[in-house]
Amino acid sequence: MKHAGPKAIDALADLIGSIRALNRLKEPRPGVFYRQGKAFLHFHEDAAGLFADLRVATEWERFRVSGTAERAAFLALVEKSL
Repeated sequence: MKHAGPKAIDALADLIGSIRALNRLKEPRPGVFYRQGKAFLHFHEDAAGLFADLRVATEWERFRVSGTAERAAFLALVEKSL
């Protein structure tokens, strides 16, 4: 599964905009977020859809973020993780 390219990042604009609005993460590259100097969140694209990898505690977990409901649930998880 490859990291999200520009088209995928554009497709995730609503979700990424909401994450940016939290003002608690650094974004060195579009769609790649760091928290306290450590990689925290990034996106992938695949034939199966769009996905987000989120560092939960010390492990990465993958979440599908192709649909509106999936994105809302994921944003709530990001907020809780912060």
